[in-house]
Amino acid sequence: MQRILSAQLPAHVGATVRIAGWTHRRRLLKSVAFLIVRDAAGTAQVVVTDPAVRAAVEALAEETVVEVVGTVTANPTAPAGVELTDPTVRPLGPPAVPPPFDLFRPTLSATLPTQLDHAPVALRHPRRSAALRVAAAAVAGFRATLDARGFVEVHTPKIVGSSTESGANVFALDYFGRPAYLAQSPQFYKQLLVGVLERVYEVGPVFRAEPHDTARHLAQYTSLDAELGFVTDHRDVMTVLRDTLAGLLDTVADRAGPALTLLDAAVPPVPAEIPAVHFTEALAIAGAPADEPDLAPAHERALGEWARREHGSDFLFVTGYPMAKRPFYTHPDPARPAYSNGFDLLFRGVELVTGGQRLHRHADYLAALAERGEPVEPYADYVDAFRHGMPPHGGFAIGLERLVARLVGAANVREVTAFPRDLHRLTP
Repeated sequence: MQRILSAQLPAHVGATVRIAGWTHRRRLLKSVAFLIVRDAAGTAQVVVTDPAVRAAVEALAEETVVEVVGTVTANPTAPAGVELTDPTVRPLGPPAVPPPFDLFRPTLSATLPTQLDHAPVALRHPRRSAALRVAAAAVAGFRATLDARGFVEVHTPKIVGSSTESGANVFALDYFGRPAYLAQSPQFYKQLLVGVLERVYEVGPVFRAEPHDTARHLAQYTSLDAELGFVTDHRDVMTVLRDTLAGLLDTVADRAGPALTLLDAAVPPVPAEIPAVHFTEALAIAGAPADEPDLAPAHERALGEWARREHGSDFLFVTGYPMAKRPFYTHPDPARPAYSNGFDLLFRGVELVTGGQRLHRHADYLAALAERGEPVEPYADYVDAFRHGMPPHGGFAIGLERLVARLVGAANVREVTAFPRDLHRLTP
C-alpha cells in the first residue's frame, strides 16, 4: 500500500490508506485516544478505540516516527474534515527522546537561543518550517521571473583571492599555503559574466565578517543576485528589480499560501512604480542631519512609515547614496558626481536590496581605485576584463533571510534561517 500525505486524505474517504510521520501529540481520554501524526504536508488525526492499539499509542513518545494504516472517515471537526479510524500503528524506529519544548503548541515557548541550540527539532515546529517554505517559494519565484526575462543562472566561486568590498571585513582562510577569502558577494563575477551572457543571476551563500550582533545581520546569508547589461542608468535596474519582486511575491502567494496563513502573513502588493526619493530628500524626511553620510536603522524605519503614509507602499527606493559610502565600482551620477547611480530598496522600513549602475570603462576603474588609495593588483583580473569591452550595466542583490523575515513579521532573521551563522554561533 503506497504511502499518502495528510493533505491527500480528503480525496480517499472510505478507503484504507497508509500514512507515516512523527508522533505530534497524543490525547488519551477515557474511552478513546487521539494520535496526531505530522508529516511534510500537515497533520492527521488518528482515532484509537482498540485496547491493544491504545496501549501501543500510550507507549509512544512524542516525535517517534510511526506508520499508520486505517480507514479515512469524514469528520467535520477533524483536521481537513477527515480522520483515520480502525487503525494499526507501527513504530518505524526506536522511541524518540522528546525535545526540550512542546512542538504541538501553536507557538514555541522556548527562547530563540534555545530553539537555535536545538535547531534540528525546533525546525519541525509548523511555524518554523513554514518560514522555510516561504523562503523556498521566494527563490523559485526569483528564478522563474528572471528566466522569463532572458537571464541565465550562473554559479561563481565562493573562495576568492581578494575582497570585493573595499575595506570590509572578510573571512580569511589558508588555500594550499596561499591567503584566500570567503566571497562577500558574487559581484565581480556576475559583472564579468555580463560580458558573456548579458543577463545573469545567482542564488548562493555570501559571507560577511562584520562583527554585527543585531536582529537583521548574519555572517552567512543567501543572496539573490542579478546583473544586466546595456542599461541606460540605474533606473533600468530599478525597473527590473520591481518586476522581479512582483514575480517573486506572486510565486510566494501561489506556492506558499498555507505557510503564509499559518504565519498570519500576507503578500503585499508591489506598486506599478515603486516610490523613490533621492538620498538628500530621504535625510530630510527622516529628520537626519543634512551631512549624514548614510541612513541609520531609525532613519529607514521613519522612511518606511512615510512611504506607507504618503504612498500606501511597503516599498521605497532611496537613490543617489554618496559615492563615499558605495564600493569603488559604483557609477557616479554624471550631474552630481559626489552622489552615486546607486540605490537601496527599503521594505517595511528595513534595507532589503542594494543595487545600482556599475562602472564599465577600464580607465574609470583605474581612476576610482587611485582616488580611494587602493592598489590595482588585488583586482587585476577583474579590472583587466574591462579593457576588452563591457557594456553599461548594473544589478542588485536581495538578502533572502531579511526578505522572509520582513514578509512574515519575524523580529529576528534567525527565526527564518535554518541553521544561522552569526557572531556567536557556529553550531549546529
